[in-house]
Amino acid sequence: MRGEASALAHGAATIVNAIATGKGAAFGVDLYTKAQVKLTDESQIIETEITSDQKESPVLIQKAVVAVLKRFSLEKEFGAKVKTWSNIPIARGLKSSSTAANAVALATLGALGESLEDLEVIKLGVSAAFEAKVTLTGAFDDACASYFGGLVVTDNLNCKLVRQESLAEDYSVLFQVPPKKTYTVNTDTSRLSALKPQIEASYNMALNGHHWEALILNGHCYSEALGFNTKIAIDALAAGARAAGLCGKGPTTTAVVSKDYIEQVKTVWQAYEGEIIQASLNHEKARVLV
Repeated sequence: MRGEASALAHGAATIVNAIATGKGAAFGVDLYTKAQVKLTDESQIIETEITSDQKESPVLIQKAVVAVLKRFSLEKEFGAKVKTWSNIPIARGLKSSSTAANAVALATLGALGESLEDLEVIKLGVSAAFEAKVTLTGAFDDACASYFGGLVVTDNLNCKLVRQESLAEDYSVLFQVPPKKTYTVNTDTSRLSALKPQIEASYNMALNGHHWEALILNGHCYSEALGFNTKIAIDALAAGARAAGLCGKGPTTTAVVSKDYIEQVKTVWQAYEGEIIQASLNHEKARVLV
């Protein structure tokens, strides 16, 4: 047992949101969350510090640590002090929860001097997210995209990784991030059942390699259903983006953009309240830091 370890997981963005059908798709981006876990002998006491947003609830972090300790029947032996650093805005649809769960789970494993298969680590984080009530579907698609990078297509209801591949394109990823937070657990899903045929079509597009078209259709449908401004994505497309649409349950909009059109998209998005974040596609796996 090491007693202390740090881990890094990268962010992700939505291709197909799984809330309507239980099946989703996502891709990795190079935003990140780093977690440091120090084991203590104060059993079942998990102290946390979320440096990027001190007001955020620590419940997910605590549940992720406990999930790993329980996996090895050590939850009554250890407590932990956990600190996280991240450049992912929280509660904006940018997969901050999935990324944090991956980083904290890996760091806890590292502190224990243990290792698990990749999908088991991801599932521990998904379980923690359910227990913390920060997800409606478990966000298995987001968690896989964060953990593995590249493109993933998933069956969230059965925690099954259906398809995984690298993205060869050299695109940048822009996020238009409104200032107001929206928490997944508070999402009004009453109108989403009407979207099932369109979201199934988006999912099949992603499954068959038309992932950017899937992102556009999915984003438009969810924006309409959840009451977000579809014009933000349309403006990005008109300015040259390869794809654009709502990220997660919102309010952030994602645009996938070749380098020739980055400034054009940024210019049209300056008309909207909030910040613009630029990232790149990510293909690096989450990892314990040496």
